[in-house]
Amino acid sequence: MAAQRPIYTAKLTRTEVLSDRADCKHLEFEVQELASFDFAAGQFVSMLAKNNEKQMTRAYSLASGPRGNNQFELCLNRVEGGFFSNYLCDMEHGNTVHFHGPHGHFVLRNPLRDSLMIATGTGIAPMRGFVEWLFPLDGAPDRSEAREIWLVFGTRHESEIYYREYFEEVARKYPNFHYLITLSRGEQPWQGLRGYVQEHVKKILEGRPDRGKNDMDAYICGLNNMVSANRALLAECGWERKQIIFERYD
Repeated sequence: MAAQRPIYTAKLTRTEVLSDRADCKHLEFEVQELASFDFAAGQFVSMLAKNNEKQMTRAYSLASGPRGNNQFELCLNRVEGGFFSNYLCDMEHGNTVHFHGPHGHFVLRNPLRDSLMIATGTGIAPMRGFVEWLFPLDGAPDRSEAREIWLVFGTRHESEIYYREYFEEVARKYPNFHYLITLSRGEQPWQGLRGYVQEHVKKILEGRPDRGKNDMDAYICGLNNMVSANRALLAECGWERKQIIFERYD
């Protein structure tokens, strides 16, 4: 008989609205039972709550890297008619929610190689964890091992670029971190990249001698259509399946 997994209590300590338009929030929690909540960047937790008498469970990627303390962070959109997103978005500071975890294998490969991180929407959450771990801003040592890391983030509108200031700060400090934003429905004032993420991934690969098929890994997170399009592109470039780590949100 399998051992029962421990259930922990997380207290909400801080919230931040990332986008009014997308109704997206950043939530910060402290685990009450633990002095240190140990996880690998990219993993997820399963949140638990009762909807009337029905026990509900919802998985959310951790939007932070491990810090040696009892904290973790989430990034989520409010979904119309969705129980859990509304439950979490409506929580007040000091309130608690139960969860189990960490879970999942969407983690950085060891040894680390040059990498493409490709995300859309709240698929940015685990990428933020990866970047925080590899490129610390708190004085901790650089863990990127001088690898070239690209983060290609796609969304519809400029108001939906989550954690933009944070990633731009990392890019300023670390020259081997390359941050690309592309908008699929950007308004006229937008001067940056346009189109879908795979179009810009393709341009990065075209700058590699072998299109990265022998010395790179890709981490892809977002909705199924985007994940499938990028997996197909990488396969066309001769990449092997083991080089492509992905997580779908639908």
